[in-house]
Amino acid sequence: MATSEEVARLAGVSRATVSRVLSGTVKVSEETRRRVEEAAAQLGYEPDVAAQSLSGARSRTIALGFFSNDMWALSQLTRPQYHFHLDVLRHIEAASAKAGYDLLLPSRPTSTSSDGYVRLLRARRVAGTIMVACPPGDVRIQALVEARLPTVFIDSIGSGPSATYVTSDNTDGARRITEHLLDLGHRRIARVTGTETDPSGHDRLSGIRQALAARGIPEDPGLIGGSDWSIEGAYRATLDLLERGRDFTAVIAESDMMAIGILRALHERGLRVPEDVSVTGFDDIDLARFTSPPLTTVRQDAEAIGTRAVETLLSIVGGAQAPQPVMLPTEVVLRDSTTGVRV
Repeated sequence: MATSEEVARLAGVSRATVSRVLSGTVKVSEETRRRVEEAAAQLGYEPDVAAQSLSGARSRTIALGFFSNDMWALSQLTRPQYHFHLDVLRHIEAASAKAGYDLLLPSRPTSTSSDGYVRLLRARRVAGTIMVACPPGDVRIQALVEARLPTVFIDSIGSGPSATYVTSDNTDGARRITEHLLDLGHRRIARVTGTETDPSGHDRLSGIRQALAARGIPEDPGLIGGSDWSIEGAYRATLDLLERGRDFTAVIAESDMMAIGILRALHERGLRVPEDVSVTGFDDIDLARFTSPPLTTVRQDAEAIGTRAVETLLSIVGGAQAPQPVMLPTEVVLRDSTTGVRV
């Protein structure tokens, strides 16, 4: 087992500095903290938590991970497709602060292996971790479950004795927004999808299909445009659908940000919303009220998701067994981007 002396030698600092960094009791420079954390992760060093406990130290820190393992930079949060999850992160921060916990965004370990990530978190002595929108197959998911480090996933699937997840009922929300369009008389409904491998994308597409099947409407692969959850991707997908020859009267976007790209593409081609084409989104981000026209969408409760994730994590940290996954309801919000089919 590695020692603090070895960590200090590799990081080029003193043992006292290693202790200060890993205990989190004294502020050090960002560069020093990064070197120590990376050295500890590389060597597999784990502080003596039992000894720290006897000395009265108790972690009041929650680690925060998000998106894919190669997207740790805070600048990634400014990408438009992550607008909804950025709102969730704000509520995680508020709920954590209210409970007396700080949030930690760990430096990326020099090794992207699953055990390296867990070692990094243990070296930082976090109470637990909240992981937001990690894609299927991300090595961190199973590693955290197997390590029994208290963890709550948001819009990712992971569960075990010390891990569970919080998400919205994406299937039901997508089904109900599709039913809204069907009730307005739409039958040729195009869809601009996110990535199907993403749990949210899979569930939303499933909800759309359920609504169509219940009305006896066969699915037309020619009315599906694939995107990457981004505005630009949805814009290109819509232009591609239009190039095939417009025979649809409505478009369902799997996120509000994608709907913005769709609105732009339709406008450029001289199509009016909702007179020529109705458009719906998903999430109900703040921008949905300010598009032209305001967007009919499915509301996810970002505050409930973030707050519930923190509350659930702290119950596990307190010794409770991880509860069953939490699925929160959604709500269809009607605005001016949808109307009935013209006869």
